Amino acid sequence: MRSEHPAITVARSPEQDGTRSATAVAHPNIALVKYWGKRDERLMLPWTDSLSMTLDVFPTTTRVRLGPAAGRDEATLDGAPATGEALRRITAFLELVREMSGSDRRAVVESTNTVPTGAGLASSASGFAALAVAAAAAYGLDLDATALSRLARRGSGSAARSVFGGFAVWHAGRDAGTDADADRCSYAEPVPTADIDPALVVAVVDAGPKSVSSREAMRRTVGTSPLYRPWAASSSQDLEEMRAALRRGDLAAVGEIAERNALGMHATMLAARPAVRYLSSATVTVLDCVLRLRRDGVPAYATMDAGPNVKVLCHRTDAERVAEAVRGAAPRASVLVAGPGHGARLLSEGT
Repeated sequence: MRSEHPAITVARSPEQDGTRSATAVAHPNIALVKYWGKRDERLMLPWTDSLSMTLDVFPTTTRVRLGPAAGRDEATLDGAPATGEALRRITAFLELVREMSGSDRRAVVESTNTVPTGAGLASSASGFAALAVAAAAAYGLDLDATALSRLARRGSGSAARSVFGGFAVWHAGRDAGTDADADRCSYAEPVPTADIDPALVVAVVDAGPKSVSSREAMRRTVGTSPLYRPWAASSSQDLEEMRAALRRGDLAAVGEIAERNALGMHATMLAARPAVRYLSSATVTVLDCVLRLRRDGVPAYATMDAGPNVKVLCHRTDAERVAEAVRGAAPRASVLVAGPGHGARLLSEGT
């Protein structure tokens, strides 16, 4: 399969009177070569490049509405008013969009998120990718896919990748010159692939919020783990090898690289002081199941984000067998099969 650029460029300016609105949808992505740790939290610039697959499950749909009567930004998430840190992040993101558009109009944001929030399933990636597309359209910004990726990154780093479908690489960029120079260097773009037909078997062993947020875990790992720098260096090599494996259509090599990269990332967290431990007994049970599948001749490979849940990369033709094996090993887990999904896209806009 091949990734595609989303067709979401808009060129109109919002009217000064009346209401404008736009609705967008985006899907989560799962990093196969991980991003872990920011060198600049304000600009959301990572230490390492990363590579992901956008999924065809768990969409987030977001509507942004501008109106003359809005005196402050308002947001609802899954029908409940956003408060605290969630509202702060949305408002800060909208301030960035207003700065880009030259508008001072406030917005009402309505977002429906089908991803279990805070459980290591990239809910912020789909959320801020959808918000970036909807807000850009509502405020009349003329942004191509690369610019939308940069914008989405400012809300949540991994959202830069969810702007694109299929496989995407997020460039960490470099620190040079001004903030604007550094910002321009860090964006995602599609990764060329041979004709492969992958699936990810997603095993949600715990859909609850994490005991340590990703942001805090990153800070602690980068600041205290003696394994972080070596892992970051090896991750660069992992990414180059994975890009080569995707070009030649070698899904087994992609899986081997993804598994070692994810286990290495979790090792850096376990070595942090104090340790960050996301892996549960159910996680280990699923990992052992994946090893048994490989011993039985099924090419299946595990990856994990910041959480206890496991995703298993395999050929689509093996996906149901893998899913049944995981269900048998972890009967309390929620197991589903995902394939490569589309990039973020605009559903509607109007007055």
